[in-house]
Amino acid sequence: MSTKPIVLITGATGYIAGWVVKYYLDAGYSVRGTSRSKASAQPLIDTLVSQGYSSSDIEIYEIADITVPGAFDEAVKDVQVIAHLASPVSLSFKDPEPVIRTAVEGSISVLKSAKAHGNNLKTFVNMSSIVSVWDPSVQNKVFNEDDWNNFAYPTTQKLGTETPGFVIYMASKVEAERAVWKFRDEEKPAFNVVAINPAWVSGPPLVIPKDKSKIGETTKTIFDIFAKEKEVYPLGAQPTYVHVFDVARLFVWAGENGDKANGERYLALAGRSGEQAIRDILRKAYPERNIDAGEPGQGYRPDWSFYPGQTEFDITKAVKATGQDWIKLDKTVLDTAKAFESLV
Repeated sequence: MSTKPIVLITGATGYIAGWVVKYYLDAGYSVRGTSRSKASAQPLIDTLVSQGYSSSDIEIYEIADITVPGAFDEAVKDVQVIAHLASPVSLSFKDPEPVIRTAVEGSISVLKSAKAHGNNLKTFVNMSSIVSVWDPSVQNKVFNEDDWNNFAYPTTQKLGTETPGFVIYMASKVEAERAVWKFRDEEKPAFNVVAINPAWVSGPPLVIPKDKSKIGETTKTIFDIFAKEKEVYPLGAQPTYVHVFDVARLFVWAGENGDKANGERYLALAGRSGEQAIRDILRKAYPERNIDAGEPGQGYRPDWSFYPGQTEFDITKAVKATGQDWIKLDKTVLDTAKAFESLV
């Protein structure tokens, strides 16, 4: 029987979660992942085994509905760390009620199982989002981990099914994270609780999609520019970025430093992105592709930092805590493009 510590990673087949799985394996853990079906997790397992990892260190628990009370009772047993990443992710939602309910109840379901049956659990690391911190109704502010988005949820209550999909996603992340902290404050579990709040995550998927229709939303802008698509997926009004490697690294750090990180939120955010910045990076690296030039050099700073006096983010907390700086936009874009070379 393995003596390795066990980490439970919910939603293990997701884009970010796949790298979290790999980084925990690299850190010497056995991984217990959850997925809606074992079959959907097979490409992840196959990819990791092809890279030299042992299939005996990767176990998948099938949980079709994360909101069902007790759904995680068996999965949490004997684990030292829980990385909770299972949550609805899309910018095209139409109805806020089921999305928010699933995000909140899924988080509470894991926490209740963890408190009741996770006797060895030391740290619960919750995947939140920058959109839980950034309030788009507040202008010209430097946001940090003390801030909350107080705009999204009231908007969904007012607009209902007329709410824009991105606002629905924002509200689901805000309400799910608030529920996690409320559980911690009221239930006072014995384990540590930490939140990771990533920006717009890019970088290569661990499992390369078989066709371009399977490319995730947060990497689609890079692909569309690289592939010279007629329509480029929009980055939105506040184009931020973080490399998926940095997010996975932060999840492992939080899991292993729970006593230090307990009760804290950490923005995973490297700087400001933008369609033109991505074009310029790709044109320089792939001159033979004749990518549309756009307006070279316009709309971004050379170091991809935020413009002073506009909406900014203090991105220093996680750097100070981990002692490691963020991967920059050029590497983030080129790592993503390289993964998609076979699809263009």
